[in-house]
Amino acid sequence: MHETTVTYLRWIALLPLLGAMINGLFNRRLPKFATDTVAVGSVVGAFALSLKAFLDLRALPVAERYLHDTLFAWMPIGDLRVDVAFGVDPLTVCMILLVTGVGALIHIYSTGYMKGDGGYQRYFAYLNLFIFAMLLLVLGDNLLLLFVGWEGVGLCSYLLIGFWFHDINNSIAGKKAFVVNRIGDFGFLLGMLVIVKALSGHVGDASVLSFRVMAEHTELLGPVATLAGLLLFLGATGKSAQIPLFVWLPDAMAGPTPVSALIHAATMVTAGVYMVARMNFLYALSETALLVIAVVGAATALVAATIALTQTDIKKVLAYSTVSQLGYMFLACGVGAYGVGIFHVLTHAFFKALLFLGAGSVIHAMHHEQNMLKMGALRTALPWTFRTMFVATLAIAGIFPFAGFFSKDEILYNVFLGNVALWCVGFGVALLTAFYMARLIALTFLGSSRVEAETAKHLHESPMSMVAPLLVLAVLSLAGGWIGWPEFMGGSNMLHHWLAPVFAGGHAAAHGADVGHAVEGVQHSSAKEWLLAGVSFVGALLALLFGLRVYTSGSSLPVSAGKFARGVPYRLLHRKYFVDEIYDALIVRPIHFLSDTVLWRVVDAFLIDGILVNGSGRFLSQTGHLFRTLQNGLLRWYVFSFSAGVLLVVVYLIRRGGAS
Repeated sequence: MHETTVTYLRWIALLPLLGAMINGLFNRRLPKFATDTVAVGSVVGAFALSLKAFLDLRALPVAERYLHDTLFAWMPIGDLRVDVAFGVDPLTVCMILLVTGVGALIHIYSTGYMKGDGGYQRYFAYLNLFIFAMLLLVLGDNLLLLFVGWEGVGLCSYLLIGFWFHDINNSIAGKKAFVVNRIGDFGFLLGMLVIVKALSGHVGDASVLSFRVMAEHTELLGPVATLAGLLLFLGATGKSAQIPLFVWLPDAMAGPTPVSALIHAATMVTAGVYMVARMNFLYALSETALLVIAVVGAATALVAATIALTQTDIKKVLAYSTVSQLGYMFLACGVGAYGVGIFHVLTHAFFKALLFLGAGSVIHAMHHEQNMLKMGALRTALPWTFRTMFVATLAIAGIFPFAGFFSKDEILYNVFLGNVALWCVGFGVALLTAFYMARLIALTFLGSSRVEAETAKHLHESPMSMVAPLLVLAVLSLAGGWIGWPEFMGGSNMLHHWLAPVFAGGHAAAHGADVGHAVEGVQHSSAKEWLLAGVSFVGALLALLFGLRVYTSGSSLPVSAGKFARGVPYRLLHRKYFVDEIYDALIVRPIHFLSDTVLWRVVDAFLIDGILVNGSGRFLSQTGHLFRTLQNGLLRWYVFSFSAGVLLVVVYLIRRGGAS
């Protein structure tokens, strides 16, 4: 592949890093205005450079759309060569525009939301550091550099989730996110080693883990494609909160709400989807790996959507919604529709970031109250928050012509071509999504007020620094999906054609697979697409209207917390299928027992400290005390000891002589 070398790509990542260093090193010595300027300015600068990369890429011929920037050779060790190098192709440019664009809006929002917080500078240092790590993840032109960014966003997630560390629950949530992600990352690391083993010695002096090099040597990856693909996907289940490693993300809502919008809606949690899409040439070699991805994605989408039906914490509903939508993205990738999965990454970032920031505006007005059963009728006090969140609700529900309709509809169409059973799951999840989002809107903004009297006196709309990003994201939630306006509706599906060269190899290899994987770019049936789109739209609209009807009527609270709440199905969903309790019983407690009772008390305290270390010391001390008693300095004692010794030797010799 032809490549164009540029030197500004490094600054897309380094500008946020520079901002993190300035705010982190100078911390409280910087005034608020300087902190805002550095934090927001660095991300806006990175967005401007990302836009330049897009324009430069667009100006190149389709076959030559690749920008490259090598900083230095990182690991030239024998057959292993890895460079610190950045690469931008059509997929990368979508991600960097998303990370820096949405990231800039969330930075601006944070200047109002975090105003007056004692850790203001530290917060923005962490936020800038996260943007740097995420950009490193998507800009890296090899799998190892991607993994460095992968670990970096995990670290920043830990720091930001536990930002208010004085609250023990926040610290526990941060630790949980960190540990669960390390489990997945171990699989990722093993997957990389499998690939290195397969390619070492066969690629000359080229970088073994370079995406382009791996794509050019798929014949060597074929025998290990399933193993490597599943191990890498294990890492994705951790980072992107899929079964069985999804349990950390709902607890991560303990952090500041803008953190939830940035990390757990728009960027970090989509890293696993990006990785699978980037490695499409590997997954195209294994039908088994693709089938596992599709099934896990569908199962996660369904489980999370059902849990979201019963949550009363506004951020928890959105958290499980995120898990469910991530399942949708993996479902698309699992049927070979990588570009459609990325399309949903983009649209989801718009409306889910808007929903989280809107929830933050509500929480800000409610003095940090997050229980929707204590809200209601907030639309009059928070008119702009209500309007923008309702736009996002229409988008995530898949109502035409909002952004979510186009990406979700295309996912369902591609899944239908590959596996009708999985389509049924996806369609059911779409209905559940519309229903629980209607429930959220109704309980929060509609119906009668359940706000406590003292809180109601101080209800007010958020400042413009928080409302302005909501308005921008509302526009994107409406029109952001139009870049993928389908051809059967008279559009050109610009995003599909833009990403097509990146996934050409993966689509070709997936075509004709026995499990019936769908392939983007195949001849579409307009009649079938119109039918499926119509069914999806009508179903979502009816579910949305039904949810609004139920939760704005007099039966709204009984449905939420009355007779149904005493039933087994409600308790099962409200307690999240008892997954945390099961993990605690089968994994956490046994590990604690092994660590506390066996390793610490028996091995460490008794064997190592008690016997080996302290026991050796006591033995030497007692032995020294004995010898000190014998060496007492008295002449008569020495004469007696000498005489006794001589006598013993004489007796021994006499007995020995007699015996012989």
